[in-house]
Amino acid sequence: MDFIFTYAKGRHIGYLDNIANNTPANSGMTLALLKTAEGDESLRDYTNLGALLAGASVECDFTNYARIDLTDTDGISVTINTTTNKVAVGIPNQSIAAAGGTLDNTMAKLVICYNPDITSDVDANIIPLYAMDFVATTNGTTLGINVDAAGLIDE
Repeated sequence: MDFIFTYAKGRHIGYLDNIANNTPANSGMTLALLKTAEGDESLRDYTNLGALLAGASVECDFTNYARIDLTDTDGISVTINTTTNKVAVGIPNQSIAAAGGTLDNTMAKLVICYNPDITSDVDANIIPLYAMDFVATTNGTTLGINVDAAGLIDE
């Protein structure tokens, strides 16, 4: 993980608990890929995905791209380790089949967000939690999105 968004610090585990407990019922996690991204110091200060995308960062638009929404049934885990005093967040590996080919992108960042209502996907309501460098180029094959569970840790 490159960073936790400033607005999410101290809140991100609570948001993940919301997802795990299905409260509210339509809460989930949204994964968005950026083909260009502002520098980390500027990027970390956005409070919602709508504002982030209204800035200098640009979301991917390669062939077959769609944001990935995950809910409580998709294997998101929160593990509290009282020995190391850390909280680890696990996200199952994801993929996008036939990514690119007709229109390709080279990606810069993966933004992992809390979405209080994945049925409506209103960008102004989606809260960025984590950002990580994600460098890959689409070419029409399956794009693997592997989030290292050890990388999403609240220390």
